Amino acid sequence: MTSLSVEMLAADAVEPITSAGNAQLGIAVLAGIAVIVLLITKYKLHAFLALTIGSLALGAFAGAPLAATIDSFTAGLGKTVAGVGVLIALGAILGKLLADSGGADQIVDTILAKASGRAMPWAMVLIASVIGLPLFFEVGIVLLIPVVLLVAKRGNYSLMRIGVPALAGLSVMHGLIPPHPGPLVAIDALGANLGVTLALGVLVAIPTVIIAGPLFSRYAARWVDIPAPENMIPARPSEDLEKRPGFGATVATVLLPVVLMLVKALVDIVVDNPENGLQKVTDVIGSPLIALLAAVLVGMFTLGRAAGFTKQRLSSTVEKSLAPIAGVLLIVGAGGGFKQTLIDVGVGQMILDFSKNWSIPALLLAWLIAVAIRLATGSATVATISAAGLVAPLAEGMGTSETALLVLAIGAGSLFFSHVNDAGFWLVKEYFGMNVGQTIKTWSVMETIISVVGLVFVLLLSLVL
Repeated sequence: MTSLSVEMLAADAVEPITSAGNAQLGIAVLAGIAVIVLLITKYKLHAFLALTIGSLALGAFAGAPLAATIDSFTAGLGKTVAGVGVLIALGAILGKLLADSGGADQIVDTILAKASGRAMPWAMVLIASVIGLPLFFEVGIVLLIPVVLLVAKRGNYSLMRIGVPALAGLSVMHGLIPPHPGPLVAIDALGANLGVTLALGVLVAIPTVIIAGPLFSRYAARWVDIPAPENMIPARPSEDLEKRPGFGATVATVLLPVVLMLVKALVDIVVDNPENGLQKVTDVIGSPLIALLAAVLVGMFTLGRAAGFTKQRLSSTVEKSLAPIAGVLLIVGAGGGFKQTLIDVGVGQMILDFSKNWSIPALLLAWLIAVAIRLATGSATVATISAAGLVAPLAEGMGTSETALLVLAIGAGSLFFSHVNDAGFWLVKEYFGMNVGQTIKTWSVMETIISVVGLVFVLLLSLVL
């Protein structure tokens, strides 16, 4: 894929709120990002506040009026929350139903009952990928860690041989596949088609998770050979339930929104006629809002009621699922505000000039920007949001598949080399009872493999699409 020319996009450019030149804008971008990084890493400020202050700093360094900067930030925040906030909430509800009903445990136990020996790492990556679709990364870890530790202990397996595939499945889903917050925000910022992004994301995710999971785990197990820590095996959610939902019904519920969105994408490609009756129907049922809402409503019966939940228990489960995502929504919203501020001060034009003058392919540029922000902040979501804002102008003249690949390139970059400034790094370290060096040799290297391999397959797809 070649870089887009400035001339091609000049007609669509947004009138900047400042007359600063490229040099000043470059300094403003670096200063704004530096403020965010410093506040998050050194002063441990919440990412929502850091992004808000960083946006104001960006506008100030770019020479934009404070009122205009505030307007840009609030407009971006509102648009982002309106676009993805409901989807994140619905995904959280579905994930909570899956966990509390014992549906996640049912998937785990069924697959593990049919797997043994050399098939076990492959079973773990399959479990993590399926469960990881509707769940946030941290929730997925909490659900899967007890299983990983129990399997490693009872089957006398290397902890890394079982744990790395599970972590790879969760991480790939988190970085590349909607409805996770990062990919959703990037899709919204770049104007990508969600169904096409989901379909291409699955194509990239499958080989990526195989290489970073079962294959890499062979080497990780040699580098770090430790037993499963006894004190880190917590109780499983379903141990207090008298019954659990069936395996088939649980998997069908989890995959329902994915299937509906993929059907919409397929019909859009094959039919390609907005007046066609079938396409009108699939456009509705395959929209992210309807697809996730349908899965939640179905899940209340196939998961909640199947586990014996009363109406009051279902209502309580939904309520409890929403409280933990308040911080996520604020971070995503502030990230959208930062993105809009970047665009409105004219950074987009600067990126286009940079891309043209240095002949850097758009996909590689997007990946590199996401990598830099990921290394600095430790947050995959912040990296995705910020990178999407910076490269959004590159998507203006792209086709549907190209824009989707740009989203995936950003997602891959956002996973690069998790280290000590990433909360996920410490979560994995403590659960698996490793020291910092061991965590870097396993978890950090695995994340880097996912990022690089993901980019490679995105670039390969760009050659044929």
